[in-house]
Amino acid sequence: MKKVILLISLFFALTGISESNEVNIFSARHYDSDVQLYEKFTQKTGIKVNVVAGKDKSLQKRIIEEGKDCIADLYITADAGRLGAFQEKGMFQKVSSKVLKNAIPSNFRSPYWYGIAKRARVIYYAPKRLSETELKGMSYEDLADSKWKGKIVIRKSNNVYNQSLVASLIANNGKKKTAEWAKELVSNMARKPKGNDRAQILAVAAGEAELAIANTYYIALMLSGKKGPEQQTAAKTVKPFFPNQDDRGTHMNISGGGVLKYAPNKINAIKMLEFLLTKEAQEHIVNNTFEYPMINGVQPNKLIAQFGLDFKQDLKTNVSEYVKNQADALKIMTEAGWE
Repeated sequence: MKKVILLISLFFALTGISESNEVNIFSARHYDSDVQLYEKFTQKTGIKVNVVAGKDKSLQKRIIEEGKDCIADLYITADAGRLGAFQEKGMFQKVSSKVLKNAIPSNFRSPYWYGIAKRARVIYYAPKRLSETELKGMSYEDLADSKWKGKIVIRKSNNVYNQSLVASLIANNGKKKTAEWAKELVSNMARKPKGNDRAQILAVAAGEAELAIANTYYIALMLSGKKGPEQQTAAKTVKPFFPNQDDRGTHMNISGGGVLKYAPNKINAIKMLEFLLTKEAQEHIVNNTFEYPMINGVQPNKLIAQFGLDFKQDLKTNVSEYVKNQADALKIMTEAGWE
């Protein structure tokens, strides 16, 4: 036994590998509840979690500039497009984990990064002005229909959620058709794109538009009262509609993370990712961020579950496609006049 320990120690000394009893997370997710989740991980494993929070661009810049000297083990953010773009810069390393592969559907992960929660980008409407029957069978493609002229609100083209949505349309319909779609969508906008996702929902509630495109968790956030009584009241007047139920399903995206190329605590980083896919962690995530769970056997928070649990998700389009098509997506959007 002593010989084995000596050999292991010699291996780490020769290779320069040393794992401390900690894991360093660089996170672009802005949820206090994530910190509470990391504390649970420490309680279970004894591994200390150090978190550096910030915006994607600044965190990525630091990781790239510091290179081998960077303390970061795990990078966590929202949107597969962001994860894929960082992967293309060579900043993640491949991870071999049966736990992650078994827990996460193949279209929500890559060999370099893994989805930890799902997000749906849907259409919002006011039931008092539009019935669900009128929307029945509607797809993202139908947003280009002239009957919606002057009736749609959506964020700017520089928003990564919109870029990923358009990237998924390219993957399914090709660049030419998507370019035509984007031009028609712009002509159907009720106003110049502005504000965040909640601003789009509020526009429908106020009667400034008939349809809004936004992620599902925003309606739950507003209904929770965390954004004040006015937004809570407004949110009660609108509902989400899940597009493309007659074909590929509703556009899905992820929050996710990957082990960084020069992670000093790789083993602990993998343990953290695996923990995030446990039932306990998934329940914590969905009940605090209102995202959809990545694993089976966990229900979404009741504020979002009330709108339906059995909607058809797009499992055909691999989220890895988003980064492949994002440059084309942005070009199509800007050329269409999407500000």
